[in-house]
Order: sequence, then C-alpha cells, then structure tokens
Amino acid sequence: MRRILILLLLLWVYAVVFTGCLSKDTSVDTDEQTTVKSTFLNTALEDTTENTSVITQYFTEDTTETASVITQEPSEDTTHPNEADENLNESIPDDGQLVNILDYIPDAEIDLRYATTNNFTGKVIYDNSEAFLCYGTVRKLILVQKELKDMGYRILIWDAYRSPQAQWKLWETYPDPTYVANPNKGITSHSRGDTVDISLVYEDGSAVEMPSEFDEFTTTADRDYSDVSETAATNARLLEEVMYRNGFSGYRGEWWDYSDIDRYELDTALYDKLNTENME
Repeated sequence: MRRILILLLLLWVYAVVFTGCLSKDTSVDTDEQTTVKSTFLNTALEDTTENTSVITQYFTEDTTETASVITQEPSEDTTHPNEADENLNESIPDDGQLVNILDYIPDAEIDLRYATTNNFTGKVIYDNSEAFLCYGTVRKLILVQKELKDMGYRILIWDAYRSPQAQWKLWETYPDPTYVANPNKGITSHSRGDTVDISLVYEDGSAVEMPSEFDEFTTTADRDYSDVSETAATNARLLEEVMYRNGFSGYRGEWWDYSDIDRYELDTALYDKLNTENME
C-alpha cells in the first residue's frame, strides 16, 4: 500500500511540473524541455527504485518476523506452577511418617533379625519383614549410603522400627537396661522409628569385619574398640564417622545402634497398622 501511495505522489508531482513547463514561455527550446523532462524522469525513477527497495525490505522483514512468531513451538509444560507445587508436596512424606527404607535406598541390605529366630532370644519377635523408619531419618540414611557407596560399601539393616509390643517381648526375655531399653519408662527410640541397628557389607553383599556379632552382649560390642582387631576397629570407626557426620548419635554399649539426633512429630496411622497387623 505504501509503495502505491508513493508512486501516485510521484506521478502527481510529475504532472504538476510538466504542466508548469507547458505554461512557461513557449520560446524555450524544445531540446531544453526534453532535457528537463528526461532529468526529472530519471530522478523520479531513481527515487521510485530506492523507495521500492525500502518498502520491499520492510514487508520482507515484517513477514519473516510474523512467520517466526507463528511457527514458534508451544511450551510442553502446561501445568500451572501452583499445581506442580501441590503435586510435589503430595508426593513427599512428612518427616515423622514411617516409610519403607527400600523405597528410598533400594541397594540397602535388609536382614531383620527379630523377624527370624536368628537373634539372642531364639524367637520371632515380630512378623514384619520390611524395615520402616521415619522419613526424616531415612533422608539422613540416604546420605550415609551415598558416602559409603563411594568407598565400596553398602549399609546393612538389622533392626529399624520396632513396635511397643515387640519391645515388651524383648524386655520380658532379657530385662537388662544395658542392652534392652526398658518400655516401662515410656516409648523407646526404636518404637519412635528414628533408631536403626546398622552395619556394613561390601558392594557384593559379603560381610565386613566388625567388632562383634549383632546383639552380642559382651564388652566387644561397646565403642571402646580396644579389645577387637585393628580391622574391626577401623571399620566400626568408619561407620561411626559417617553416621555422626549425617545427623546420628551412637549408643555407647552397642557399636551398631544409632539414633537420629532430631525428633519428629509421629504420623500414627502406619504405626497403628504395624502394631496391630505385624505382631506374632
């Protein structure tokens, strides 16, 4: 449209000038008039060519830009940010919620001794074969596993959440507070789901030398380490350092016993379910 308007304008100017030339003194030489006309036409044509180039460039650029906008790929993420946040929050448990350790640390070795007769009582203390802990505690164990895996080890879980009923069974069998927490004094750390009995295995699952067997109630089970082999002491100290670094404290009488230094508001739904369904 702009090109047409410019051409019309140039034609109008040409007509005015041409008419003016005709109205001048007729004594002007015909050759001179021809020269003037030729010069004007050449100038007009040059101007038209230049303007046409500018107009062509303008429309070309505009068309290209418009095409770019039209062909732009639509965003794949059509989820509203608030909806994404809500979905994320729904998938993350509260720190006090009991979760299955293997759901978050699939390469952990699980050998729940109290779910078998391979323990100091010789009895099955609870039927549950899955290891549960508070989610907040499991988050710390994830960091423990990562550190140890870089060194060629994996964590071995001997006991985790233990129901109050199971704790009473242990106490009735061996009422020694040095090795078994007294349930008469209230809920124990294992029954809160923030304490784990833990050891090491190599990446292939083979045993790592440690100070003693699980629940070996002798002086070799404590954290003194002076009465065990150098290899066992080194391995026990390695486990201790990694656990302490990631938010656990150790019980002095049992090298395998570690508790989360944080306390969580317990989600009782799964606790109640385990207490009523997973007891012998």
